[in-house]
Amino acid sequence: MSKELIFAVEDESHIQQLIKYNLETNGYKVLTFESGETLLNECKTTVPDLFILDIMLPGIDGLEVCRQLRQNIRTKNIPIIMLTAKSEEFDKVLGLELGADDYITKPFSVRELVARVKAMFRRVNNQIPQESEVIQHGDITIDCIRREVVKAGKLLELPLKEFELLKMLVQNKGKVLSRDLLLEKVWGFDYYGETRTVDVHIRYLRQKIEDDDNNPVYIETVRGIGYRFNDKGFKQKQQ
Repeated sequence: MSKELIFAVEDESHIQQLIKYNLETNGYKVLTFESGETLLNECKTTVPDLFILDIMLPGIDGLEVCRQLRQNIRTKNIPIIMLTAKSEEFDKVLGLELGADDYITKPFSVRELVARVKAMFRRVNNQIPQESEVIQHGDITIDCIRREVVKAGKLLELPLKEFELLKMLVQNKGKVLSRDLLLEKVWGFDYYGETRTVDVHIRYLRQKIEDDDNNPVYIETVRGIGYRFNDKGFKQKQQ
């Protein structure tokens, strides 16, 4: 059985060694890099199954690495976990905007790191669909094999978590899904994050599928609870 390959970029040698040792102990293959440039160069010949990116790096930072990975057709759908300091709230939000799937706040425990990685791979593996699984709703088509979303004939660029979030909402259209439920189903049982993560992803998802994200038709906010994919709203739009 082949091991999942992880690329981790971290310029602090002791954290780099911590990541490599503990993930390899748990059965993963890990290549570490001290700069974003060396990681991006390696991606020209080798594509991993997951990226771990520190934000604060010499040269180009982790946010720029994330942006370039999402623009590259070879790496645009590969999960990304970002490492941030507690004070970097802006960077967390910007990282999610650029396409990161998760983040871990430094200092982090080895147990949390391994749990996040396992949860990410479990989500990816559990999302392997049947060959015929295409979800159609109005002018939105979700192709679960290609992990592609087309709206009104236009292909949308959605990071993995935005794709899974949209799929979850459409499959349960008309139902109110709480933020905690969406965290559990989309990010996994072991996810340690805050419900704000859901809100950030919803905001950027709206910007891509709504004609006016300030007046959303598809994704409705149910105050104090969560979100609903609004089937009635879509029908009103068609009239």
